[in-house]
Parts: sequence; structure tokens; C-alpha cells
Amino acid sequence: MAAAAAAAVGGPQPPQPELPAPGLALDKAATAAHLKAALSRPDNRAGAEELQALLERVLSAERPLAAAADGEEAAAAGGGGGPGAAEEEALEWCKCLLAGGGGYDEFCAAVRAYDPAALCGLVWTANFVAYRCRTCGISPCMSLCAECFHQGDHTGHDFNMFRSQAGGACDCGDSNVMRESGFCKRHQIKSSSNIPCVPKDLLMMSEFVLPRFIFCLIQYLREGYNEPAADVPSEKDLNKVLQLLEPQISFLEDLTKMGGAMRSVLTQVLTNQQNYKDLTSGLGENACAKKSHEKYLIALKSSGLTYPEDKLVYGLQEPSAGTSTLAVQGFAGATGTLGQLDSSDEEDQDGSQGLGKRKRVKLSSSTKDQSIMDVLKHKSFLEELLFWTIKYEFPQKMVTFLLNMLPDQEYKVAFTKTFVQHYAFIMKTLKKSHESDTMSNRIVHISVQLFSNEELARQVTEECQLLDIMVTVLLYMMESCLIKSELQDEENSLHVVVNCGEALLKNNTYWPLVSDFINILSHQSVAKRFLEDHGLLVTWMNFVSFFQGMNLNKRELNEHVEFESQTYYAAFAAELEACAQPMWGLLSHCKVRETQEYTRNVVRYCLEALQDWFDAINFVDEPAPNQVTFHLPLHRYYAMFLSKAVKCQELDLDSVLPDQEMLMKLMIHPLQIQASLAEIHSNMWVRNGLQIKGQAMTYVQSHFCNSMIDPDIYLLQVCASRLDPDYFISSVFERFKVVDLLTMASQHQNTVLDAEHERSMLEGALTFLVILLSLRLHLGMSDDEILRAEMVAQLCMNDRTHSSLIHHIPENPNPKSGIIPGSYSFESVLSAVADFKAPVFEPGGSMQQGMYTPKAEVWDQEFDPVMVILRTVYRRDVQSAMDRYTAFLKQSGKFPGNPWPPYKKRTPLHPSYKGLMRLLHCKTLHIVLFTLLYKILMDHQNLSEHVLCMVLYLIELGLENSAEEESDEEASVCGPERCHDSWFPGSNLVSNMRHFINYVRVRVPETAPEVKRDSPASTSSDSLSSLHSSRRPKVLQRENSGTAQVFSLVAERRKKFQEIINRSSSEANQVVRPKTSNKWSAPGSAPQLTTAILEIKESILSLLIKLHHKLSGKQNSYYPPWLDDIEILIQPEIPKYNHGDGITAVERILLKAALQSRMNKRIIEEICRKVTPPVPPKKITAAEKKTLDKEERRQKARERQQKLLAEFASRQKSFMETAMDVDSPENDIPMEIATAEPQVSEAVYDCVICGQSGPSSEDRPTGLVVLLQASSVLGQCRDNIEPKKLPITEEEQIYPWDTCAAVHDVRLSLLQRYFKDSSCLLAVSIGWEGGVYVQTCGHTLHIDCHKSYMESLRNDQVLQGFSVDKGEFTCPLCRQFANSVLPCYPGSNVESNLWQRPSNKSIQDLIKEVEELQGRPGAFPVSISSETNLSKEMESVMKDIKNTTQKKYRDYSKTPGSPDNDFLFMYSVARTNLELELIHRGGNLCSGGASTAGKRSCLNQLFHVLALHMRLYSIDSEYNPWRKLTQLVEEMNSQQGNEEQQPEVPILYHDVTSLLLIQILMMPQPLRKDHFTCIVKVLFTLLYTQALVALSVKCNEEDRLAWKHTGALKKNACDAEKSYEVLLSFVISELSKGKLYHEEGTQECAMVSPIAWSPESMEKYLQDFCLPFLRITSLLQHHLFGEDLPSCQEEEEFSVLSSCLGLLPTFYQTEHPFISASCLDWPVPAFDIISQWCFEINSFTERHAEQGKALLIQESRWKLPHLLQLPENYNTIFQYYHRKTCSVCTKVPKDPAVCLVCGTFVCLKGLCCKQQSYCECVLHSQNCGAGTGIFLLINASVIIIIRGHRFCLWGSVYLDAHGEEDRDLRRGKPLYICKERYKVLEQQWISHTFDHINKRWGPHYNGL
Repeated sequence: MAAAAAAAVGGPQPPQPELPAPGLALDKAATAAHLKAALSRPDNRAGAEELQALLERVLSAERPLAAAADGEEAAAAGGGGGPGAAEEEALEWCKCLLAGGGGYDEFCAAVRAYDPAALCGLVWTANFVAYRCRTCGISPCMSLCAECFHQGDHTGHDFNMFRSQAGGACDCGDSNVMRESGFCKRHQIKSSSNIPCVPKDLLMMSEFVLPRFIFCLIQYLREGYNEPAADVPSEKDLNKVLQLLEPQISFLEDLTKMGGAMRSVLTQVLTNQQNYKDLTSGLGENACAKKSHEKYLIALKSSGLTYPEDKLVYGLQEPSAGTSTLAVQGFAGATGTLGQLDSSDEEDQDGSQGLGKRKRVKLSSSTKDQSIMDVLKHKSFLEELLFWTIKYEFPQKMVTFLLNMLPDQEYKVAFTKTFVQHYAFIMKTLKKSHESDTMSNRIVHISVQLFSNEELARQVTEECQLLDIMVTVLLYMMESCLIKSELQDEENSLHVVVNCGEALLKNNTYWPLVSDFINILSHQSVAKRFLEDHGLLVTWMNFVSFFQGMNLNKRELNEHVEFESQTYYAAFAAELEACAQPMWGLLSHCKVRETQEYTRNVVRYCLEALQDWFDAINFVDEPAPNQVTFHLPLHRYYAMFLSKAVKCQELDLDSVLPDQEMLMKLMIHPLQIQASLAEIHSNMWVRNGLQIKGQAMTYVQSHFCNSMIDPDIYLLQVCASRLDPDYFISSVFERFKVVDLLTMASQHQNTVLDAEHERSMLEGALTFLVILLSLRLHLGMSDDEILRAEMVAQLCMNDRTHSSLIHHIPENPNPKSGIIPGSYSFESVLSAVADFKAPVFEPGGSMQQGMYTPKAEVWDQEFDPVMVILRTVYRRDVQSAMDRYTAFLKQSGKFPGNPWPPYKKRTPLHPSYKGLMRLLHCKTLHIVLFTLLYKILMDHQNLSEHVLCMVLYLIELGLENSAEEESDEEASVCGPERCHDSWFPGSNLVSNMRHFINYVRVRVPETAPEVKRDSPASTSSDSLSSLHSSRRPKVLQRENSGTAQVFSLVAERRKKFQEIINRSSSEANQVVRPKTSNKWSAPGSAPQLTTAILEIKESILSLLIKLHHKLSGKQNSYYPPWLDDIEILIQPEIPKYNHGDGITAVERILLKAALQSRMNKRIIEEICRKVTPPVPPKKITAAEKKTLDKEERRQKARERQQKLLAEFASRQKSFMETAMDVDSPENDIPMEIATAEPQVSEAVYDCVICGQSGPSSEDRPTGLVVLLQASSVLGQCRDNIEPKKLPITEEEQIYPWDTCAAVHDVRLSLLQRYFKDSSCLLAVSIGWEGGVYVQTCGHTLHIDCHKSYMESLRNDQVLQGFSVDKGEFTCPLCRQFANSVLPCYPGSNVESNLWQRPSNKSIQDLIKEVEELQGRPGAFPVSISSETNLSKEMESVMKDIKNTTQKKYRDYSKTPGSPDNDFLFMYSVARTNLELELIHRGGNLCSGGASTAGKRSCLNQLFHVLALHMRLYSIDSEYNPWRKLTQLVEEMNSQQGNEEQQPEVPILYHDVTSLLLIQILMMPQPLRKDHFTCIVKVLFTLLYTQALVALSVKCNEEDRLAWKHTGALKKNACDAEKSYEVLLSFVISELSKGKLYHEEGTQECAMVSPIAWSPESMEKYLQDFCLPFLRITSLLQHHLFGEDLPSCQEEEEFSVLSSCLGLLPTFYQTEHPFISASCLDWPVPAFDIISQWCFEINSFTERHAEQGKALLIQESRWKLPHLLQLPENYNTIFQYYHRKTCSVCTKVPKDPAVCLVCGTFVCLKGLCCKQQSYCECVLHSQNCGAGTGIFLLINASVIIIIRGHRFCLWGSVYLDAHGEEDRDLRRGKPLYICKERYKVLEQQWISHTFDHINKRWGPHYNGL
């Protein structure tokens, strides 16, 4: 087949299966040049034919696909080494031909020179980092590439960086999308003028070659496409084809990048219809072309584009149908059948269609033109290319190529039209696709570039019917997943809704199409066309009605649902995206009067659709019980357009409202949702599972609320303002199922509600009424007021960060609306209502972000509980707001008790909604309020404080909004309207408040106490008001004429409804369906009810006054304030009434009532006078006593509790301070390990597990809880002041050779080269890297208790954050992390006091004693031979210490496993701990005192353990350095004898601090103080000599000679041994005998310091040289003997420490300047011992002078360790590192990270850099920090800590302008370094407290 395919090419020429002759092939360039010349001639026909022939040959030779399809891979024609080779060959030919004989690269450069680079147009794919600047953008979708962004000026703009989701393109230079001020430097130039014209011959070849090339590509695409079999998805085949085509598409992509000149050629080629026709018609005898054309037709056909009944997708019509309306008729069911065309008329609207069919969808088709008809006929390469791009599901390369062409204007228009023409086809492919997510992203990637441009969108709308196509396509798409609606009337419903369980909705497959629709509606010109086109509006409403009532919930009454469906996510997303967002888009264009017409159109069709919906679901007046849908998009469209009409367009509301009957229907479903919310919160839907709660939350959640609950409440407000108030109120109570509760009787039966739900439902109903009456969101508030109210509500619930405020405040969903969070109004409102709390650090290590908290005056005046209730997703937030309010009132002294929610003044109502206030003045509400007040007063069950609070709120609202003042004080009581059986005379609350109601007839169950037949009691005046007497309401047998009847809300509502129906509808024939449900039984039908008459004799006012007494718990508590202060009536705004509890509320209401009418004032005074005189205490009734006792008891209990809590808090605080705080103040209760009172003979320890106290003994040792960790912090000290910076350019790099660790390493290896190994290992310390640091929390435990504790942890199955197998645990008392126990050495304190007494022995005697003691092996109170528990523990802890660090940090000996190694390791552990403590104290001891570390220091115990083990290795007395320090060797030459073995290390090369530790640890413990001082004195002489030697090496020849001379003169003075000049001169003269000073060539001069040495500078040098030793020694003395460190100034540190150590003679005078040499106390004559030491140096420098000198100059002054300095702005780090390649794997890491200790760049989690199963970060943490790593994750801006086998996220040190972290750079705002946070991080690193402070650790399994 392949051969045939290749042979059949070439049309009329004889077939040529071979490639062109080899000669020709070799010389492509020559051929190309020849052809170019031929074509340049005026008559170029011959050349053209020749070129065509060549192209036929070349391009058809690369025909591997057909072959590949048959599996004959290698049989590609011409045998060009398989398909690949042939293709490459063809591409080479094309490149040569394009370049016309020249080099291809030069050709590219030449074309680029003609690029008019006005647009950037860089196309990127997903995950690319781009920028968006809202200040510069015209379209919300505008985006810039990083380069253009950084080269433009966006300072102070509102921009952010983002990771592209779907891909995009850079808009720089496009003034349709962004303002020119934001263009970058490259694209600011309007360059068309100065670019020269493209020479004709440059691109001439391209014009000939490219059509063939593109045609060839299309043929491939045709051949490669096989219709997938029905069951097998064929992605594999498609991908194969695409892989083969990769080079060709890349070649095209490269062409587009050559700039404007080449793009315009490509545009010509792609859009030229003639070319396309000639090449693809498939005519002629070319079999291959024919075959390819057939495949193309098959593909078209299989895409369903040729069947006539399919045409309607494009909104087409047969020409014969004339201009009749096209109706698409489908069926309900999920079949979504495509109907046939018919020209039905409008009259067809009655329900005569068959069951299950849907109402017809009318498409306006008068504007259709023929161009959409020819949809199947592709006319150009571009169209067919797009067709195949869609067929192949948008391959990335093709998309990028098509988008790269967009900067060409002509192409842009052509492409947009083509895209629109294929829109329906895109939708079908998308629906079938398996990879719909990827495909959606790619579609949007394209469409957003096309539709964001208003000019283009308008053009396509006009020329291609874009709107018709979009709406139709959406409608068609949704039709495929419709089901019958079960709302209301299940059997007969004709309504269909989308099925939320379908993949289409579940996976948001519709998203790209809806997103395009929203995008084009944001353009004014397009939206206008939409709003003017009635046909489109009808279709759209039809589309919206598919969502009306979807995802219906039915309440489960019996058992819990088996399977909780999660479809509600899909439903809410669909309503928001497909209905609400287009609605907001349309609303944004209806802002001014001129747009009234649009609103009228929408409202009209919306009402029609609603009417259709009510008919379809068969709705009359009662909603079906126990079902609710949260989705009413039609209601919401209607509501929002009404609101806009009144607010912005000054339309008369009544002109767009329907009749009363329709309003009654409209209010039912939104009201049903409000009632269901209350039911869900009352747990009545609990059997439906958690998802129902999820729905209730989503409905009010910030992203949804202004498209869901707000329109619903607004619609209810509109209905309430126009309907009869009594009807409305009774409907509310009926919906909330609490009608039966509203009875005066103390018992009742509720037929629809369980008793346990009654209270919360009643609360729900009242709260809803309060919200309905006080919310003003759409009733007159301006946008800024709304924003302010929303903000205050959010801030009152909790302090919030800036981003969470933006997240929680419902933004206007349409981006063009102007109120974007982040806009100026947002910031200005925020600064008006809130104070910024800067980010803080708590000592526990938790880091707060910058928060906003409400200002005091906001709490005082603006806190609005109603708004808070409306906006809370979780009920606990309401409580949180109230708690914060309470705290504010207490703090500011405004109110001490538990306040009630404050009553807030409202914005005035817009005149159109004045009717809403009639609700407050209707008898029904007044009866309810009266009943509830009475019930609360009588303590009936199921009433709460919340109910009372809401009742009072409603009364207050009524008083605030009462109608104009009563004209006549004596309101006409006997007016005509005495309905309601004389409950209340009128409907005004002010007058009704004083109306007394005497008797009420109630229906009660026979068991009720009311039924007991008492004899009528005398109704004396006092019994009326003495409410607290426990009398029962009297039941009177005789029917009293003034009795108020039983009041039935339901009957009331029915009556009203009937009236309205009869009055309103002319269709009197419409009979109301008889109610079948017997849910509300008629009063009296239940036999067990009986009628009783209650004597009440109260009015609302009297009830309020009694309530005041009840609340305050005192009789006569209310006294009218105006009797004392008449002013109060004139100036009623009194701050004392603003905040308070129920008592305050009652007083406030009574005051308002008195203000409103004189009658009320009089009656209040009367009632107050009538109240019984104070009763003597013994008359307290039992009930009241009970309540009083209860109250008292409660009060006492509360006080007790407070006391306990306070005590507990203070305990906790003191404990926290001692246990946790790293830098706690000095005055804590010290948790001393051993109490140091002299009278206690032994140290006593408390075990925190068993709680016993006692000494540590041999058999039952006690141990300290310790954490051992390897540390390289010391090794990070550097010797230069200038801190290292994190590299942010290629030039900056950090080299580690100036760190302390590196210097020490070099020194040790140098010593090991020339000296005996065992001696080298005693001359230095290790542990600068990987040293073991021991720290404790200070708690002790018995070691056996600890073992059982560990056992219990092991058996505990709970996953802890630590690994018990590695010995890790948390301290049982303070929970601090630990991993070992350090045994406490048994010993008495008295002993140590004896040891400390100074003895008067001479230094010589002491030296001898020291030597003897060191010689005694293991002279311990515990002999090692007898294995005691203690010694076992000491051994095991030593093992732990060794295992803490890696082997490489322990073994430095040349002979592995030598004991010298262990010896070196042990004393280095002591050194590490001392050095680290010094660093924690800030590098010096000036502060003195026992530091916090001292309190929890375990050095004493550690020394015992180390000493015990050191004594096992006795040093051969020959080698003991002590000898060399304190004795003169007889003959100097003894060492020279044996040349062959390496010499010992000269004593002057020894590290003195190491010697100190060796000497001390070799002594038996506990050590005597005078021995310690002796050792220090001896070592100080050596140290001083080293200082002199180093000084002599540092200075130059002349200085040396001068000093040698001056010193020699004073040599015989009496204190010569204590004069540094004499000693220095002696050192110089001794060392001059060797070669040390000789090697001073020119290169050395650089090292020598140029300072002239003065005596002061020399003294300072000597002191600085000795200070580190003195500091360590003082610390050691402090720990061993418990002496406090004196504090001092920095300049006195040397003298203070030396006198503290006993180096200074006590009689030393401090007058003249201090001289360091005066501390010397030579054990043997100074000059002799010095010359002995110098002799060793000289004998070494004989051979190695240079090394000899290097070893003498020690850098003793290390600066404190620091982390790398970070740049101010995070962007500098991000831009450099996020594209940087890894040095190991040379790829750009997916998760790049950088080490903050050394600056190494690593791949986090990268498998590429894995070594022996360790990922790179873990490996680096071991090498760089001995197991501790601190990494900055570049893409997340967070810091991650690795500690051993665990890791934790530490947080970020970069915060935005509002003090917030931006983890994962989601918000992309600019971030700036927070220096305090970075300090905290550094502090935790240096003090090794990561484990204690950070709580969230997890294992990393070496995978980081």
C-alpha cells in the first residue's frame, strides 16, 4: 500500500517512486537558488511548475503514516531509513527552498528584521507564570508575560502573578485589551512607520512552498484519523499521529515566531480560498488525493455535520421554510431527541401537547443568513485545519500554532469567524471527549483570546450571529441531560430539569461554553443586542428554566438515606456559572435610565417563563410538604432585574409587578427555602445525611449568597410590601409549622412538628421576620454602604486577614461591576472600619499574620447582629460575634453583664418599598407578639431568651417605623373593623400596645390544667398584677361578651387567599382545587380538644412592665424615667440604652412607646402605680424562691468556676514560662535540677512519672530528659563581619571555605600530614560539623520508669509525630520532644562545698597532685568491674550520643576504630556544648548571670558521663601533654633520634581549649576547685605564648627587630616573666633560630597586616586571642562549681573573667591600665619552658616552613553564625530560581528549593537527583546541617525544616503588604521580607529549638 501511495503522486508527470537524484539531493541549496531565480523572472510559469513537481516529490515522499497504519513501518517509499528520515529530509528541503539557496538561519534573521513588533503575542501553556494588572487592563482576562511585565512600569498598580490554568497569550501592545500606559518598552513604539517595506523576493519562495506544505499536513491529518470504534476510545491512535507530526507543526510554529512579515504570508496561505480549492478538491486522477478527500468526507459525516436533521444545531432552516419561526421540538426524558422542523405558531401554547413533551423553544431566525448553512463546506486551509484540530481534541502544538498567528489582524478576524462557525462542532466533540478537562482548558485558551476583544466580538455578533449560535449550542448541550421534574405534582408535571448526576454537570463540561458566553456579554455592544432581541430572550429564559427546581431534596422521615448523593456541588456550580453569572453580566449594562426598555423585556419574559413553570408543575397555592429545592434561577433573575430597575433606572416598581395572585405564587418557593433552612438547622433533615447541611451552608456562603439568598429575601420583601400583611404573616408561621404553638394555653398539640423542634423553628420564624423587615441590601442602601455593612459583619465574627476578607465579602460576581475587592472603595472602607494588627510572634512560636480588627466605634455603633446572622455559614460564628461584642462592652466599661444583640438604626427605605412596614402594623403580628409575651411571662415550655429577644426586636421595629402620629389620642375604638373577635381595635402598633385584653377563649387538650373547674375568684386589683402568685388562669363558664375568640392563622390565610382570587381573576371559572391534604385539621375536628376561657387582663404594655420585673428579679423594678427627668422625652437618643440586656431593651421600648403617644405614657404611669407594694420577704412563693435560689446558686457556681479557671491559668502560665519559653525572664520559679541548699546532703530529684522524690542511686538511677541532636551550627560561623547574601544572579556564588568548619578541617588534615596520628587527635577538637548538642527541659525521671513509659508508647497505636523505635518520646510533664535520658551522678552537695574551699598549697604541689590523679586509672567511687544499673545507663547513653551523629563526623583517625577517635569525640562533645552555650549568650559573657540555658543545662551530668568514659582510656604518661606544660625535658635532642616515625604535635600547635577539656575530664570526679584553677593557670601560660608567637608572625621584619631589642633591655627586671614585651622579644629571638621568619618572599607581604603596632593595639590583640579560651573556661567553672558569672562591659570582659577564674593575683591593683600578662603564673621558669616549646617549632620549620607558619596563625575570632541574608522583595528570588536548572540533573526542577544555610539549589522530591533512595533535600540536610536542613521552597514561598527523619512546614518569612503569607503564591501579590520572622527562624536554628516550637511534624521517608 505504501508503494502505491508513493507512486500515485504527481498528477500528469510519470510516477517517480525514487527520491530526487542523489546529486540533486545533495545540492539542495543550488536547486533552491536556481528555482528562486526562475521564479523571479517575469514569466515564471516554468519555474512554478518545476517547483510544484519538486514539492510533489519531496513532500509525498514523507508518507509514513499510511505505512505506519498498516504496520509496515520500514516500507516507507524511497527506503529513506524509516519514516523519521524521510520527514527530516522533507523539512530540510522546505527550509532550503524557503531560504532560496541561502542559509536558513540567515533567512530567519532577515525576515525578523521586517517584524513590526507592535504586539507581543507570546503564547504559553498551562503552569506558566504570568502577570495580570487590573490597573492597566481593560478586559478582566488581560495577562502579560513576565518579561513584558517587568519591562513596563506597574509601580503602585493592583497586579498579581499567577500560574496559568489553561494557557494564555501576552497582551502587551494590544490597546483593545489594555491601556497603553502599561505597555513595556519594546511594544510602546508604534513601529509601522519606520519598518522598511519587505522586499518582494525575500518571501517569494514561501508563498509557493507553504501552501503545499500545509496541504501535506492536512492530508496527514486526514489519513491519520480513524473513526473510533464505539467501545474503544482511540486516544492512542490520535496521539501516535500527533507524535509523527510533531516536527512539521513545530516547523510552522517556528515560522510564526519570525515576526509580522512571515505571519502575513501564512495568513494569505491559510485564508486563500483558491489555493484550497485547487489542492483539495480531490478531482483528477491522483488516487492518493482522492483517497484523502474521501477520508475527509467520512470524517465530516461521522461528525454528524451532513445529516439534515442535524442542521438545526446551527440554528439553520431549510430555505423553503421561508421566514417562519424555527422551532426546535424535543422530548423530555434524557433522550434529547432532535425534532423535525415545523412552522408552528404562538397559539400552540395551551397544554394540548402530549404528556412528557416540553414547551417549544422558539429561535429567532429572521436574522439568519445563508453563511451558516455552508457550515460543512470548508473554504480554506484555516477552516479545515481548525476542523482537524477539534477532531484531534485540540492538540497543544496545534493550538499554540493557531494562537501564535493572532498578532496578524487579518488572520485574527478570519480565525474568529472560523471558530464561531465550528462552535457547535466544538460542543459535540467536547461532550464525547474522555479528556474533557484538558480539552476545556485548550478551548478557553483560544476563545478567551478572541472574545475578550470588544471590537472583534461585536463584529462577529453582527456578521456571524454569534449570540444565536451560543445560546442555541448551550440549549442543545443541556437538552441531552434532562429529566422529568418531581417538584410539586410528581405524576402530572410537565417540567423538565437538568439531571445533576450526569457527567456533563458533574464534571463541569459546559464550563468553556458558558465562560465564552459570559465573556461576550461583558461587552456593552454585544449585551445590548442580546437584550433587544426578544427571540433570544425567550430562548435564554427557556434555558434558565432547565435549572429551575433541579436537585430536589425530599425529607427522609423513616430511616437514614443509604447513599448520600453529592450532586449538590454540581447544582450550585451550574446555577452560579450558567445562570447567575450571565445575569450579572447583563445587569452591569442596565445602569442608567436609558436602559429601562431592556429591563422591561427581561422582566416580561421572565414572568412568562415563571407562569409556564407554575403551570408545568401544576402549582396552585400549597407547596408539596417535605421537599425543597435551593435552585430558583427564574425567581432570582426576576428579583435582580426588579432591584436594578428601581435602584438605577428609576422605573416605577408597580409597572413591572404582576397581579396579586402571581405575587402569592412567587413568594411560596423562596419562603419554603427559608423555612427549610430553619428545619435543617433544627436537625429535622438529619436522616438526609450531611449533604443537606452542605446545601444550606452553600446557599448562604460568600460566593453564592448574592446570587441566591439575597435575591430570594429581596423577592419576599417585594411580595410582602404588596400583599395583604395579615396573609403574609400567617403564611410565614404556617410555613415554619409553628401555628399550633401560638396559643395562650399552656399546653397544645402540634400536628406537624415534634416538640423538640418547636423552639428552634419558632426562633427561625421570628429571626426570618426580623431579617425580612430590617435588611436593606436592595431596599435603599448604596454600594458603599453595602460594602461597609458586609465588612463590619465579617470583622465582627472574627479578626480577619486581608485576603480572607476579600474571600468572605460577596463580590459582585461580574468583574466589570466596579466593586472589585482590592479597588479603592474596598481599601478606604476597610481603613474606616478596622484597625490593622501587625503580624506578631508568640513565644510559643506560633506566628500570627497581619489581621484587621473592628475599631471601637464600629462595635459601639455599627455592629449589626441581623447582618451577621444572615452571613454566617456556621452558627458558631454568630456566637463568636456576640462573645467579641460582650468582651468589647466589658473592656470599654459600657456594660458589665451579658448583653443582648444591640438594636441598630436602619438606612431609610426606598419609597417603592414603603409597604413592607405594614407587616409591623397588622393585627396578626400583634396577636402573635401578645401571645408570645404572655407565654414567656407564664414560663410556658419551648420558649427561649432568643424568642423574647426577637419579639422585642419586632416591637421596637414597629415603634421605629410607626405610621404618622395618631391624630386623635382616643383612637376610634369602635370603628367599623372589629374583626378578630375584638383582639385589637386597629392595626397601629402604638395604639394596640395599650389595649387591654380581658378574656381569651382557647382550645386546650382535656388534660390541660386550664380545664379544672374552679369557682370564679374575686378579681381584685392586686391579683391582676401580682403575676408571681402561683394562681392558675381562671376558667369562666359563662361566655363573656368581651372574650377574644380562638384565633386561627390558617383559616385567616385561606380566607384572604380566596378573597384575592375571587377579586383578581376575571377567570372566575378557575375554581380553587379542594385541599386533599388533611394536614391542617379544622379547629375542633380533633375530639380531645375542648374550649376554655382564660382571664388575661393584660395589654402589651403591662406585659412588658411585668417582664421587666421578671428579668430583674425584683418587684417594682420599673420606674418611668421621665418622671425624674422630663428632658428624656425631648432628647430620646440616650447612649445608656444602646447596649445592654433584656432589661435595657424593655426600658428602651417603653420609652419609645411613651414618646410616640401621650396615652401610652399615661397608661405606663398608671400600671407602675398599681403594682403591688413591696411584699415582705416571707411571702415569697415556692416557685419564686426556687428561681431565686437557682439564680443565687448559679451566681456562686459561676464565681467558683471563675476562681478555679484563674488559678489554673496562672499555674499554666508559670509552667509555660519555665518549660517552653526559650528566652524566659530571669525571675521564674526556677526548675533547678538539684537544689543547692548546703543543709541537704544529697541532691533530690522528682520523677515526673511516678511522682516520687529521692536521690539518684546506683541501683535506681534518676535521669534527665534530654534531646540529643547533631548540629553543624558552629561550623557555620564565619570570620568576616559582612553577612553572606543568598545568590540571585549567576555571578554571585557562596563558597564554604571561610566557614569555621572548613578552617578546622584544613588544620586537622595539615597536622595529620606531618605528625603522629594519635597525637594529632589530642591537639584539636572536632564537632564543628555534626557535633552532638545535648539539651534538656529540666525534668527528671527514674530510668526504670522511663523504660516502662517507652513500652507504653510503643504499644500505643496512635500515630505520633515521632518514632518510638528510635528512642524518641515527649517529656511526660511538659511534652517537650526528647530522645534519651542522661543519668544523674549520685553525689552530695556538701562534698562539693568542701571541694571548693581554697587550699594554700603552692602551685607546684598542685601540679604534682593533678598528675598523680590523672595517672590513677578509673579511681572512681564506682568501680567499672561491678556492673551497676548506673554504669549500664552511662554506657547506653554514651552509645546514644555516638549514634546521634553520622560516622563521618566521628572518625577522623587514619586507623579506623582506634581508641583515640573515641577519646577525641568525647571531649569534643563537651566542647560543642560549651561553644553553643556561648553562642546562645551572644558570643560573650558580658551579660553574666546564670542564663536561661543554665537553669536547664545538663552540662554537669554530661561531664560525669564523659569523664567516666574518658578515664577508661588512660593516656600513656609519656605522651601526656601535662608533662610538656609543667616540666622541662632534660635533653633537647632525644626526639631527633628516631627519624622514621612521625613526630608528636608541637605543644604550641595544640588547641588550648581542647587541652583544658582533656585535663579536666581525665581527673576523677567531682573535681576540686584548686585543681581546676591550677590547670587553668598552667594552660594560660601556653595560650599566652601562642598569642605572642602568632603576633610575631603577623608583623613584619622591622617591627620584629625593634621589639626584640626593646624587650631584651628589660629582661632582668623583677617581673620580667609578667611583661609581654620581654616575653615577646624572647619568643622572637628563640624562633629566629629556625627558618620560621625566613620564607618571607613577596607573596607573603600580602598576608602581613599593614597596621603599625602600638602597645595598645598589641595588648588588644593579645587579649582578643585569649578571650575565647577564658570564656569557655568560665562557663565550665560555672557549670562544675555552680558559681555565678559576673556581668560587665565588653571592654572589661578580659579582666573580669580572669579574676573570676583566679588567674589574677588577689592583691592586684586596678589603677593603672590592665595588662594581660599580669595574669601569668609560670609553673617553671618562663624562659626555659618557652625555649623548649620554640625548639619543637624550629625543628619542624626546618623542613616545612610555610605549613609551620600557617599552623601558628589561628583565627580565634569567629563571628556568630547567621543564615543567608535574603533580598527585600520575593520576586527577585522567584524570577531567578523558578527557571534555574539544577546542577545535578540539568533540568528545571518541578519543586525547586534553596538551602538558607549555604545557598545550595536543590530539587525537592525530585526523583532525578535521588541517591541510594535519599532525595536531594534530605541528603543535603545531612551533609550541610548534620540532619537539620532549612529550605525555602521557591514556588510556595514557604520554609520547610528537615530534622532527622521528620520534617515540618515552618511558615513563610515573606509577607505581603497586609502582613499575610501567600503559600503556594496563590494570590501572587508582591511579597516583602519580614525581618522579625527571619530573626525568629534564625534564633530557632541557633538555639536548636525547632523540635520544641514547631508542632506539626511528619515523617518524610527520605522523599523530600
